[in-house]
Amino acid sequence: MEFGIFAQLFVPDAEREADPQAEHKRIMKNVEMSVLADRVGFKYVWIPEHHFLDQYSHMPGPEVFGSFVAAQTDQIHIGAAILNVNPKVNHPARLAEKVALMDHLFEGRFEFGTGRGSSSTEVFGFDIETLEITKEMYDEAIAEIPKMWEAGEYPGFDGRFFKMPPRIVLPKPYTDPHPPIWVAAGSPPTFTKAAKLGMGAFCFSHGKPESIAPLIQAYKDNIGAAEPVGKYVNDNMACVTNMVCHEDRNEAFRIASESGMNYYTGLQMHWLDNIPKPEGAPEWPDHWPEPTPEQVEKATAQGLIAVGDPDDCAAAIRKWEEIGADQLIFSPTTNFTDAETIAGSMELFGKEVIPQFDTDPVHRTTRQREAANAATG
Repeated sequence: MEFGIFAQLFVPDAEREADPQAEHKRIMKNVEMSVLADRVGFKYVWIPEHHFLDQYSHMPGPEVFGSFVAAQTDQIHIGAAILNVNPKVNHPARLAEKVALMDHLFEGRFEFGTGRGSSSTEVFGFDIETLEITKEMYDEAIAEIPKMWEAGEYPGFDGRFFKMPPRIVLPKPYTDPHPPIWVAAGSPPTFTKAAKLGMGAFCFSHGKPESIAPLIQAYKDNIGAAEPVGKYVNDNMACVTNMVCHEDRNEAFRIASESGMNYYTGLQMHWLDNIPKPEGAPEWPDHWPEPTPEQVEKATAQGLIAVGDPDDCAAAIRKWEEIGADQLIFSPTTNFTDAETIAGSMELFGKEVIPQFDTDPVHRTTRQREAANAATG
């Protein structure tokens, strides 16, 4: 199993009210933790593309943030989770150009995560009529982008949502044949669709490992028969949870209980209205009460989160490993915890926990691309 972090860029109201530079400080805090992740053994930093989602994520440009981080790191793969491929948001040719250019500048460390927008607030903000139509927009665009990376001239396209005359789309990718392709998956049918298209999947569903297990199983059952939208299959299931690692397990439970994790979860459920909510979820600005340290300990024992000393964290992660997750992604800055505490948690996790699960210095996506190239000669 591999590990990554999200640079989500959560900017809470309370900080902005107290400090006019709070947004800038949050941006730089995400940079700091992304650079640290590279140093302590995480393999991925994932950067979303979000628009208009106050407090939840002030991150509109993964290509901008990712380039800044790439210049300060050496090993970590920098991925978009996601770039919006709907033509009204990002023209497919512009995405093909930017992804290939980042592939060069990052020297093969870019991961092309894709999606169609996370909420009605985003979708309607770009003059798209319905959430449902974004499925058709996505399908049309994602099928064309890999064709633009092929040698020579792209033959053009006359579709429902975008039209383009024949053009040579430049540059061509640095990696052979192109960066790994991923897709955001929030509802059960998307996991099967991701597998059939040969794309890695980000699991953004809520729940304990056992409740996520059927979604991962649906993906794994179909990935072997994939007809990839790109030139190779990216067999990868990445799941998202919370992590706090501390030598003193009781201190870790306390830190997590005071981090505001349910405040952030409330924002997520408020804005991301295309992802099913858990039954009984409160309506924002109401949110679930923050957990007590005892509730944090119980949630870790169930594998819902990975909090405690290194042994506690490892035990929780094994539950995800057992259901077939290939990567766990944590969001170290989507909380009210100070930078020093976050850094200490990441460093301890990197030293004591990651080596128990990730023993291959090469990224899984790289291994799969290399294997596909070898198979085709």
